[in-house]
Amino acid sequence: MHFYAGLLIGPFLLVAAISGGLYALSPQLEKVVHADLLRPPNTGTAPIPLARQVAAAEQVTTVANLVAVRPAPAGGTTRVIFDDGRFAESYRHAVFVDPGTGAILGQSSVYGTTGALPVRSWIDELHRSLHLGDVGRYYSELAASWLWVVTLGGVAMWLGRVRRTGKKPLTGRARTRTWHGLLGLWMAAGFLALSATGLTWSTFAGENVTQLREQLDWSTPSVSTTVVAAPVVTGGEHSSHGGGTPADTGTVDVTTIDAVWAAAHAAEVDSDQVEIGLPKGEGRTWTVTEVHRAYPTSVDVAAVDPVTLQVTDVVRFADYPFMAKMARWGVDLHMGTMFGLVNQIALTVLALGLAAMIVLGYRMWWQRRPVRGSRSLFGGPAPARGAWLKLPAWLIVVGVPLVFAVSWFLPLFGIPLLVFLLVDIAIGAFTRPVPPVPVSAESARSEPVTTA
Repeated sequence: MHFYAGLLIGPFLLVAAISGGLYALSPQLEKVVHADLLRPPNTGTAPIPLARQVAAAEQVTTVANLVAVRPAPAGGTTRVIFDDGRFAESYRHAVFVDPGTGAILGQSSVYGTTGALPVRSWIDELHRSLHLGDVGRYYSELAASWLWVVTLGGVAMWLGRVRRTGKKPLTGRARTRTWHGLLGLWMAAGFLALSATGLTWSTFAGENVTQLREQLDWSTPSVSTTVVAAPVVTGGEHSSHGGGTPADTGTVDVTTIDAVWAAAHAAEVDSDQVEIGLPKGEGRTWTVTEVHRAYPTSVDVAAVDPVTLQVTDVVRFADYPFMAKMARWGVDLHMGTMFGLVNQIALTVLALGLAAMIVLGYRMWWQRRPVRGSRSLFGGPAPARGAWLKLPAWLIVVGVPLVFAVSWFLPLFGIPLLVFLLVDIAIGAFTRPVPPVPVSAESARSEPVTTA
């Protein structure tokens, strides 16, 4: 299984590794490419009221329907965000404003909660879907579904080989295998983490993860955005979720945005990076969400009544269930935002290591490729049929149902596994099985096979 996965899933893993490594470095690239939008000309100027910045953006925007505002972080620019429903999923339009003068610095599409600008969002789409839409997302899920399998399988094979053979001179294929194995051992924990976190927002497995979290009450709590007769929330306290009678807010007065922001700040939703979302219809509140993803995690959310300008509900990260916190941290680690530059460097090293291991794996295959005229197809001599029946009975009883369960939970693990089994059956039908190789003869098989 390790061989089939390495040979057939390897290309998907290689693309995921290279594109993931590029994404890990994309924040720095974004700061260079879009410096004119991200940094105001004069960073020492005191900011003007947020309402004036919004009004300036509304005068020049090329997209209607104001939906949110991200006040300028230290040394940055304000983003006034619009969405008229014509953008692809998760994309919006932002007008970038100098917070000190209200001058418009430019306009651009932005992606998701990260607010990624075009250069970073392009790399992100490449990593997630190869720019092929929903169908393209299957590639990344396939890679994530098998990365943990080849990692654990490789570690088990390496440990077993060390116990059998001990130390021997390294030449040819044995040397390649040693580098392949050592890289895998050193980076195994990182590969497992990338696989687990990548699966959490995949198409099929991600949906199963979401359902499991809901059933186990591990879901991320959400703030109540219904306007109710509720007491003011002061710093550190949490109001009740639900209850009361919805109120009619009428038309939203955008000029109150500074008061909304101040109310959330008083309730200690006061990160350096927040997004202020407008009410989504009558009877709904403003929302102020912390979007700072570096450690320590700050993703508290406050709901603010648009009429009374009182905070009606707060959800704090400290109150998340443990697994919801783990999910948040996992995503941020995978994206390289958790520990900033250190996180980015670690992801880049993992990406380069995975790419090197795949190249070394193909080199091992090439060094042991079938001789000319052989009936062994691309995979070398087929192993003896029915070898799995020699496993301990308890392992078969536990293992077979476990494989079916994992295949159901991770469909893009189960479907390729079935294909591998069919390929293996076909190879076994057209090639002669070979007996196990004695340990003393293993070094001979480690050398490259020459053609006739």
